[in-house]
Amino acid sequence: MNASRELLGGRTERLFGELRQGGVWKTLRVLEGPMDARVTVRGYGECLCFCSNNYLGLANHPEVVEAGVRGLRDYGAGTASVRFICGTFGPHERLEASIAGMMGTEAAYTFVSAWTANEALFPTACEPGDLIISDELNHACIIDSIRLATTIKKGVLKSVYKNNRLTGEGSLEQRLTEARRDPGVTGVVWVVTDGVFSMEGSVADLPSMRRLCDAHGAVLVVDDSHGHGVMGQTGRGTHEHFGMYAPAGATPTPGVDVFTGTLGKALGGGAGGFIAGDRRTIELMVQRGRPTLFSNALPVTVACSADKAIEIMLREPERVRRLRDNAAYARRKIREAGFEVIESPTAICPIIVHDTAKAIAMSQRLLELGVFVIGFGYPVVPEGHARLRCQVSAAHTPADIDFLADALRKL
Repeated sequence: MNASRELLGGRTERLFGELRQGGVWKTLRVLEGPMDARVTVRGYGECLCFCSNNYLGLANHPEVVEAGVRGLRDYGAGTASVRFICGTFGPHERLEASIAGMMGTEAAYTFVSAWTANEALFPTACEPGDLIISDELNHACIIDSIRLATTIKKGVLKSVYKNNRLTGEGSLEQRLTEARRDPGVTGVVWVVTDGVFSMEGSVADLPSMRRLCDAHGAVLVVDDSHGHGVMGQTGRGTHEHFGMYAPAGATPTPGVDVFTGTLGKALGGGAGGFIAGDRRTIELMVQRGRPTLFSNALPVTVACSADKAIEIMLREPERVRRLRDNAAYARRKIREAGFEVIESPTAICPIIVHDTAKAIAMSQRLLELGVFVIGFGYPVVPEGHARLRCQVSAAHTPADIDFLADALRKL
């Protein structure tokens, strides 16, 4: 008998029992068709999908699909190697040029996921004496990137400020002031935030953060994974929403120093992530980033489909306007159905129900009513802050949103 294996098995089964007894066991729903405003869920048939990050409705767009198929046909299934060995194809270069143009940066570099992109940034760019100041509600991949940086490079420091609190007790300004007085902070001060907070639908005040960073000599990093395709007149992101976008080489505007982002949400919905910034930062990722040096390139079919999605987004700004109108309409209808929803210009409409088991039970009932919405609880959100996260797409119609509101009333 292997004692360690027996101990591990028993420990895991106890955890599983607690999750089931507490009503918080997660079930993977299987889709039997493409992602769109309506999806076919195994065991439930056709349902309206209000839980996808397919914000612009491009995941099943014919041009996006065809671009991926053409990439697969022309280049095969993948690189079978990391980028610096023999794993860079022409579509990778073209996609990265498109991303840089979209974000208004000198350069960009792609990864197999946004998680990997964030994981690459701080462990690669930070050195002992640097300080990373993070919003308390930043995405888990940012948190893990900071943990990794402070673990593998002793002397890299971290600090946390209250969500979106820029002045006062526990604020970003306070943490920046403390950094000036800390003798251990001898290098770069990094400030990192989500552009759009994925569980709240709230938006970081980037202009005020830029002013604070300039006043204290800090670098501003923004993960805008939920801002691409949603924020700004053309969907470039939260920086465009605040008038901080300018094409690379144009008259500079006070903007964001480094972006991380995803290709797996509004921009095609397949997979992949990126870092966008100045050429030196991107070249540093190429030369020293462990996820760059030891992980395969983004599959070329995904590179092609994401590149096409960016092209469609920029040529059809009406998609972004339709998404914005749908999100505003959804918030109004959710309130009319008797629920509170956080006000925001984003496509994320969280309905706070506090208890995790309740959120999961409500999600199950909605699915039975033909609406696919996920209930989130601990550890995705803090204890006591469980919610239904309704996510709106440009592909939804007003009738779809009315159906959602009617289902919520039946709860």
